Amino acid sequence: MCTHVVVAEDDGKQAELIRRYLEREGHRVTVVGDGRAALEEVRRAAPDLLVLDVMMPRTDGLDVLRVLRAEAREVPVLMLTARTTEDDLLLGLDLGADDYVTKPYSPRELMARVRTLLRRTRWAGPPGTADGGAQDPGGQGSGARDSDVLTVGTLALDPLRHEISVEGRPVVCTPSEFRLLAALAAEPDRVFERRRLLAELHGFDKYISDRTVDMHIMNLRKKIEPAPRRPVRLLTVFGVGYKLTDPARRTGSAPA
Repeated sequence: MCTHVVVAEDDGKQAELIRRYLEREGHRVTVVGDGRAALEEVRRAAPDLLVLDVMMPRTDGLDVLRVLRAEAREVPVLMLTARTTEDDLLLGLDLGADDYVTKPYSPRELMARVRTLLRRTRWAGPPGTADGGAQDPGGQGSGARDSDVLTVGTLALDPLRHEISVEGRPVVCTPSEFRLLAALAAEPDRVFERRRLLAELHGFDKYISDRTVDMHIMNLRKKIEPAPRRPVRLLTVFGVGYKLTDPARRTGSAPA
């Protein structure tokens, strides 16, 4: 099936270069030149990936990202940004971007990021399975069995349906957040080092900072914790990394 990529880039030469490289790899490409057009196209077409420039007229990329995530649209987003400070980059991740490429970039690097993101977020085989992104062969498994659902206390994660709930309440996550939580839920109480979680998200990519994981963890806590500043499920193991646990077991309010 042909993958549809929307490219939101107001620089015509850059947009045409990205289009050519994407089409060379077999993707169907729609190019838009401003943020409002990007929003309209994502709403209309539900693409497989949005390549989103940050600095655009009418509505900038960060505002586009805010609106898409507020609307619970799970389209994977690869940001293009000339802002190179860590705070700027982390702001994009905080708003729900899945990855970013800083300008100037090589087309080969950009295509490598696109391939990685599509491989890990294609909804035909939902990402975040326990083996680090294995897809459902042949598109089977449209109805998940109970045994496929990962449960940690009152948190349930269904890799096949790409659904998460906490105490029966649906939780909307970005594809990257889903993969991260799925890795943790597959082995409850195991402490994952940041670099291992980073590999779940992007592979072993020298350009990605460990802080990327921290930002995704912060966003997940806002969604699954009763008090995000005092987490009881998604815990920090200082100097090591993170683990997912059942808070009822920790407090002794349920049988161990």
